[in-house]
Amino acid sequence: MGGFQYIHIPKFFGLLESLTYLNLSRAQFQGEIPHNLGNLSKLQYLDLRSNNWWDIEATKLHLSACSLEDDPSPIGVNSTKSLVVLDLSENNFSSVPMSIFGLHGLVSIDLIGNSLEGSIPDYFRNISFLEVHDLSGNSLNSSTPNSLFGLNHLQFLNLSGNEIYQDISEILLSLSRCCLDCLESLDMAHNHLFSHLIDQLGHFKNLAHLSLAGNNISGSIPSLIRELSSLKFFDVSENQLNGTFPGCFGQLESLETQNLGCNLLEGVVSETHFFNLTRLKTLASSQNRLRNFGYPAHLAFELVLSISICKSFLTEPIRILAIETNLLSGEIPDCWNRWRGLGYLNLEKNKLIGKIPPSLGHLNLFVLNLRSNDMFGELPSTLQHSTRLITLDLSDNHFNGSVPAWIGDKLSKLEILILRSNTLDGHIPQKICQLQSLQILDLGHNNISGAIPNVLDKSQQALIFKALKTFLTWAIIFAELLSLRIAPQKDFGVYWLPCFSLDLGGMHTIESWTMLVESCMSWATMGVVGVV
Repeated sequence: MGGFQYIHIPKFFGLLESLTYLNLSRAQFQGEIPHNLGNLSKLQYLDLRSNNWWDIEATKLHLSACSLEDDPSPIGVNSTKSLVVLDLSENNFSSVPMSIFGLHGLVSIDLIGNSLEGSIPDYFRNISFLEVHDLSGNSLNSSTPNSLFGLNHLQFLNLSGNEIYQDISEILLSLSRCCLDCLESLDMAHNHLFSHLIDQLGHFKNLAHLSLAGNNISGSIPSLIRELSSLKFFDVSENQLNGTFPGCFGQLESLETQNLGCNLLEGVVSETHFFNLTRLKTLASSQNRLRNFGYPAHLAFELVLSISICKSFLTEPIRILAIETNLLSGEIPDCWNRWRGLGYLNLEKNKLIGKIPPSLGHLNLFVLNLRSNDMFGELPSTLQHSTRLITLDLSDNHFNGSVPAWIGDKLSKLEILILRSNTLDGHIPQKICQLQSLQILDLGHNNISGAIPNVLDKSQQALIFKALKTFLTWAIIFAELLSLRIAPQKDFGVYWLPCFSLDLGGMHTIESWTMLVESCMSWATMGVVGVV
């Protein structure tokens, strides 16, 4: 709804005695809520989101984004028995309104994205039937009160994005005493939790969502986590977890998302980690110390991941595979044609060798990142079939051959193309100019020679050159660095229009600096920010 600015809610709504559903969200009403709305005894649903007030009797009350602030007067709720769902998210409360603790029948309360400070009120114990409790995105900065762990019906607890400082083992132990059989979702990501995970974590039989990312949790992942048969989402990234990569994850048949990134995990990644994960869609284990103990280095990667890649154990397509910044070695197996649902593949900063397997080109990825490995060979022609590619980063390897013309002809959606620090030769193909969405082009530190493609006629060049006069100092730098040969291992820059970066450092050319500047300016019409 919308378009009722500066108008009060019509009082005749209160005369509709049979009304069961009333949605006034985003209507932009203002002023007081008519008291006779309290006569709507049959009202089951009332939505007043994105207005500038609140009040009323109903079973569900949505007051999200209403610019509500702390008010010493109690909330006007005519019947504390009827209200079941209360949504006060995205307002400006600095403390939880005391009057809601009298709403003993509440099952769900949402205070996400306010400005709550200090400790979590102890009065939540009065709402004993609470099942959904969301205080995320605030500034709560003390430990959780014991009263919170007296909510025996709690199914969903979200305290993420606060400043809670507490021992995670104490929290898990307390929750196991109150809601061991009913808790389905626990999110305490991005707080200041510390200590280690305990075996009681494996006793929450109905737990489907667990996020503890962005804390200071250390120690190993308990093996009893294998008992979480309902677990679909598991994220403990950005902690200090150590020990071996847990093989028990292979028994979590319901798991769809697993994120162990940015920890200190190490050890073998083998078949036992993936065998039963038939529903896995996202696997992120980047920035750990995973290596291939027990396998010959030249076969390690193939033996470790080809089991899951080539045998295609997945019944649902995995969407994201991120294992960057580890110690994986060996060649990438050539059987990716079985992973047709994969959209994001990041194997950056490992010790991979060999050529890019042709089957990778049949995945139609959005992102392919093989940066900082020891791979070699020419870019396989099958990559031209990856027409959805937005980011292609093959930098810091040993790839050779020329920059393929089909990159500009076939990969029309490319926004980021980074081939820096390889041994590519030849010239830059003219068809690169067809990449109208390109924002970053980095071909620096290769053996590329010849002219930079020119996509403008002389009149367009003249107009841009006139605008460039205020950047004369940078043009002089061009003259010094580019008059005959572009000095290898040097960076240079002219910053220009928004949203593009062009890197040609380390290339060899005989272009005059004037033509080079004109050529670079021709890229400006495609959105050039600079030449670095």
